[in-house]
Amino acid sequence: MAAETVMFSEVGLKAIGAGIALGLAAIGTGMGQKNTLAAAIGAVSENPKLMGRAILFAVLPETILIFGFVVAFLIMGM
Repeated sequence: MAAETVMFSEVGLKAIGAGIALGLAAIGTGMGQKNTLAAAIGAVSENPKLMGRAILFAVLPETILIFGFVVAFLIMGM
């Protein structure tokens, strides 16, 4: 049998890279929110005046996902 050569398209590899970047960013965001929100809910249950800070800390891990979107767009060249 003759050895078959496999051709990879540049667009396909870019799409795989963008998907990996976005997927890993989403996993990191979920892990960050798990710990942050658990602590924020505990703090608010003890002192309701901390609700504003708890919301702020809930939003902070989402920036990781935004960076993942930026990296995915840079990889795809858009």
